[in-house]
Amino acid sequence: FDVPPLSSLLSVVHLNMHYKLKKSNKEELNHSVFSLSQWEEIGEVDENYAPIHTYQVCRVMEQNQNNWLHTNWILTEGAQRVFIELKFTLRDCNSLPGGVGTCKETFNMYYYETNDRALKESRYIKIDTIAADESFTELDLGDRVMKLNTEVRDLGPLTRKGFYLAFQDLGACIALVSVRVFYKRCPFLVKSLAEFPGTIPGSEASQLVEVVGRCVNNSLPLYEPPRMHCSTEGEWLVPIGKCVCQPGFEEINGSCQVCKVGFYRSLLESLACSKCPPHSVARQTGATACSCEDGFYKIESDPPNMACTRPPSGPRNAISNVNETSVFLEWSIPMETGGRKDVRYNILCRRVLPDGRGLEECGPNVRFLPRRVGLSNTSVMVADLQSHTNYSFLLEAVNGVSELAKDHTKQYVTLNVTTNQAGTSVVRKGRTGKSSIALSWAEPDRPNGIILEYEIKYFEKEQDSSYTIIKSKDTEMEVEGLKPSSVYIFQVKSAKNRLISSTHFFGSPYLTYVSGETYTIYIPTITTMHYDQAITLALVLLAVVAGFLLSGRRCGYSKAKQDPEEEKMHFHNGHIKFPGVRTYIDPLTYEDPNQAVHEFAQEIDVSFISIERIIGAGEFGEVCSGPLRLPGKREIQVAIKTLKAGYTEQQRRDFLWEASIMGQFNHPNIIRLEGVVTKSKPVMIITEYMENGSLDTFLKKNDGQFTVIQLVGMLRGIASGMRYLSDMGYVHRDLAARNILVNSNLVCKVSDFGLSRVLEDDPEAAYTTRGGKIPIRWTAPEAIAYRKFTSASDVWSYGIVMWEVMSYGERPYWEMSNQDVIKAVEESYRLPGPMDCPEALYHLMMDCWQRERSNRPKFDEIVCLLDKLIRNPSSLKKLVNSSHSPFVTLHLCSSCGVENIVS
Repeated sequence: FDVPPLSSLLSVVHLNMHYKLKKSNKEELNHSVFSLSQWEEIGEVDENYAPIHTYQVCRVMEQNQNNWLHTNWILTEGAQRVFIELKFTLRDCNSLPGGVGTCKETFNMYYYETNDRALKESRYIKIDTIAADESFTELDLGDRVMKLNTEVRDLGPLTRKGFYLAFQDLGACIALVSVRVFYKRCPFLVKSLAEFPGTIPGSEASQLVEVVGRCVNNSLPLYEPPRMHCSTEGEWLVPIGKCVCQPGFEEINGSCQVCKVGFYRSLLESLACSKCPPHSVARQTGATACSCEDGFYKIESDPPNMACTRPPSGPRNAISNVNETSVFLEWSIPMETGGRKDVRYNILCRRVLPDGRGLEECGPNVRFLPRRVGLSNTSVMVADLQSHTNYSFLLEAVNGVSELAKDHTKQYVTLNVTTNQAGTSVVRKGRTGKSSIALSWAEPDRPNGIILEYEIKYFEKEQDSSYTIIKSKDTEMEVEGLKPSSVYIFQVKSAKNRLISSTHFFGSPYLTYVSGETYTIYIPTITTMHYDQAITLALVLLAVVAGFLLSGRRCGYSKAKQDPEEEKMHFHNGHIKFPGVRTYIDPLTYEDPNQAVHEFAQEIDVSFISIERIIGAGEFGEVCSGPLRLPGKREIQVAIKTLKAGYTEQQRRDFLWEASIMGQFNHPNIIRLEGVVTKSKPVMIITEYMENGSLDTFLKKNDGQFTVIQLVGMLRGIASGMRYLSDMGYVHRDLAARNILVNSNLVCKVSDFGLSRVLEDDPEAAYTTRGGKIPIRWTAPEAIAYRKFTSASDVWSYGIVMWEVMSYGERPYWEMSNQDVIKAVEESYRLPGPMDCPEALYHLMMDCWQRERSNRPKFDEIVCLLDKLIRNPSSLKKLVNSSHSPFVTLHLCSSCGVENIVS
């Protein structure tokens, strides 16, 4: 309707306003003046006899009433939504005498929004029709009981500087007692050392206004600026980020206090000032770091809470073991490590010159395995030395601060050794034919005995499992019957006795023959024995074999070739089947991978899962933990792998592939699949929760904290799980301590079943997987060379896992490159026994690392042997002989009914 002309409105008067606010986050709009038309101002007193004003109208005896009352221009003060509280009384029409012309029990409220004070003729916008919950009668008037009604309406969104309110009476008997116009705002707040200004909410009821706080009192943002959100109800919600005291200060009672002398604080993540670590001091207040005392040092990578350290003392108990022209050096860690764990060792090799002419450094032809400087282990193999020569080795221990200690006197340990006979002879090519070649070689220099004969072993390249050995008493031989245009490998060794000869070529270099072309290389001869020694050893072997035959073979393992049926596979309906056992089925054989997921994995409703915290990150998304509450079952804690948003269909299949594999396994030492979530997002794989995480990290955190029996128990669990997988016909391919999970009871379980592997052409020879690079140091030689993955290659990997466990998570082969590892293993180098490792366990490791995969034990034999060791703890007391060369292989064990063969 049209606004009545200004000339028809009465003079402006003040409207009584209530300022007793229930909340401090309400702001009054302090414009309480009204214009009157037919409304009448009445002055009264309240119950406390304070004067109040009301506006009344009661023209019910007249027809066609249209009585207006409106306010002055109300400034919004930036508010986009305001609230209007009305308090009024209204008379019941039924209580009025007869002959009433018009009577209503409602009135209307309108508003008009404008940028200035001018009230032009325009159209008001209706806010609402206001009705009374309580009305009074004539009887109430006599008792002076006024039934007060309170109504609140909100108005918004407002976009202009101010507005007018108007009230229209169409024939009611009404008294307007109070009109309160206000808006809500979030008050000024200081929280978590951040100051947030008073903020007016947004216009929408569900809208949150984000406010960035300001760090106060010597504080800085932690990770990101602090933020809070102001709701339309004037409440602060959803805090994000926070402020923390800057370095050199700590928070006390909500404010940042400076660190005292002798204390420091350097990291924003730490809450309080810390006392300076040992051998350091802070001489002023507000220190962000402590300086080291004289003679002590720190490097940049050292954490602030680490004590200042110093260089180590020299290595101890150094010993040597000479094997022809190779020397195995071993020593103990220094008595004083300087307070650091990054102790490394350097070797200086010097040759003693004849006639006392001094020393000269060894030339570049001398090899150090794994390396000469920066050794983390306490042993090294020095090869390719000159025969019958005196050498002096200096062993030095260093740590991270050795370079900083300029005035520190280096402490060396000196070892003097003399090499034995030359270990090489030269093989030469003679005349060649289409199917024959003539070979000749020189007799070794200083053979230390009479050579009875030579053995020549040859085979086609990459066919080393099928070879021929011929013998000769001379230093030349013609080999016939060779295939034309084929590549042959020749190896030569000398023997001092027909009964006993070594079974190892020690990774000999070889002479290569192909289509008439030859390459001459040096070939080592083998350490020999005198005749009487051979007879004695032969008698010992006969006694052991006789005892073995009489006692029976109970739980031992044989070195004979594996059953040819072991690797045979049959195909049934497109799936691989192994005879006589429950068989693993490759999910890739299904035309629809989703069918495999639902066949082997249970679908879980997402409402049964609660994600409580993030425990890691995987290739496809986050790894979380939380409770799983299945109907009718007790609540259990589970690990939850999630598939991140934006995935492709191929990524979804790859993600669920592991669940299709894991769902086929049911064994206490295999990680258990609880189910999958595929019908809602995010897609999830649910597994049992392993509290202690991966085995390698767990061992590093608890270095030296377990008994040998506990470690053997862990190894037994891993072997039991692998025996189950082997019986299922599943080859793991990536068995390593990082893929073993440990629960709170120290039970180890095999995990990580979702990888596919492709061998790269890279000379570093690492496998590429969907999860990243897998170093070859866990992989069997035949798998590296020919991609032959079998349970026997898993056994090789298990031997590496044993070494990891007994060394408390040390990296296999230390800092050697992948190419150096391949070369060293090919030359029969094997990892030395870890410190304090029982001899029986190290022998088992060596058997797992047999070059011939058929000579390696099977997993059921490994489990049986470990059970025997656990039942007889005394068998674990004998530790690895520190003087053993890593080139010597010992097979065990007589206590388990197995041949004790020394080679």
